[in-house]
Amino acid sequence: MDNKQTTAITIGLNLDNEEFDYSMDELTALANANNIEVLSTLVQKLDHPDSATYFGKGKVEELATDIIDYDADMIIVNDELSPSQLRNLEKKTNTKVIDRTGLILEIFGNRAQTHEAKLQVQLAKLEYQLPRLHTSASQRLDQQGGGGFANRGSGESQIELNRRAIERDVTHIKNELKAIQKSDKTQRKQRDSTNIPTVALVGYTNAGKSTIMNQLVGRYGENVDKQVMVKNMLFATLNTSVRKITFSDNKDMLLSDTVGFVSKLPHQLVQAFRSTLSEAANADLLIQVVDESDENKELMMDTTMKTLKEIGVKNIPMITVFNKADLANEKRPEHVGEDLTISANEDDSIDELVKVIKKNSYSNYAVAEFMIPFDKGEIINYLNNNANVLATHYLAEGTKIKAELPVSQMDRFKDYIIKNED
Repeated sequence: MDNKQTTAITIGLNLDNEEFDYSMDELTALANANNIEVLSTLVQKLDHPDSATYFGKGKVEELATDIIDYDADMIIVNDELSPSQLRNLEKKTNTKVIDRTGLILEIFGNRAQTHEAKLQVQLAKLEYQLPRLHTSASQRLDQQGGGGFANRGSGESQIELNRRAIERDVTHIKNELKAIQKSDKTQRKQRDSTNIPTVALVGYTNAGKSTIMNQLVGRYGENVDKQVMVKNMLFATLNTSVRKITFSDNKDMLLSDTVGFVSKLPHQLVQAFRSTLSEAANADLLIQVVDESDENKELMMDTTMKTLKEIGVKNIPMITVFNKADLANEKRPEHVGEDLTISANEDDSIDELVKVIKKNSYSNYAVAEFMIPFDKGEIINYLNNNANVLATHYLAEGTKIKAELPVSQMDRFKDYIIKNED
């Protein structure tokens, strides 16, 4: 069996966009994340893409020569191509072509673990393939283990059969996802009824969200074994993980680590993963994690904000955590207004992050003093286990406890609250 690594030439059009160089570097990182070696890069500066072949005629000829010289297996394009551009570029270069959207769909297809994630990726793939049935980009996705159709025939009749099969698969998957999302909604309602604050980590892929998640789970999680995967790779994980955190003062929190973002995230995937990202849309607090050591961090923050807007996230408080400050040789932990600069691998940084999270998540807590009769030991046990007990005094008439707990729970113990005389 031939284990030769797939090789590619990446190409891109510079339309006088300040993000161009960064997006080309990111395209190489995406290729590497999909186990494709990039042998060379070819770029062209134009006012707009050629409607037929993306690149201009001369550049396409140069590309065809480079393919032969480098003996590359495929071409990876930095933009999403129209079906006709894909077909024409393949004919002119006699080489497989995959665009940025197709590449990201492949990565998601390879990484999806849960049943829901697999369905979401498959839906995005099918909707991408529908107008591209007779291109190699469609065939690559089909060969990955796609839907229940065969895309190997020739002629209009076979394409039409494939089209109808895809449309049936799309309808079936959408119905299955609706059932899953209905169940998720019920679970979320049950969680909301507990009044436990929810905090979602959001941001660019590979910014350190999973590392922060694991640090907090390791310290305060109910089950330390439930840590999430950390890998120095784009889209290392696609799952939205939710973990319950209980701080040392008995304050509970639900923390979620969402799928990372990337520039030009395909519209099909944003739509497909809308339910997965709903943890962010329904959070009480968002923590945007940014790689402080990356010179393109401003572009990454713009991408995060655009993606959040696209999935319908609005009017949710957000703090920004600039992570990996150790790689940038910057002082940490360091406050900049409401934002925080840290290194997720250092204890004092995590200590400071916990303070910031608490400050922004527990405004609905209040402090009160209670006089608990001796025969109400169950109330004392409840406060000790579920509230932040600040002081305990044993008096002749009962146990006097000063504690911090959610305002919503105060009414439950109103008969035991000590009223201030003034």
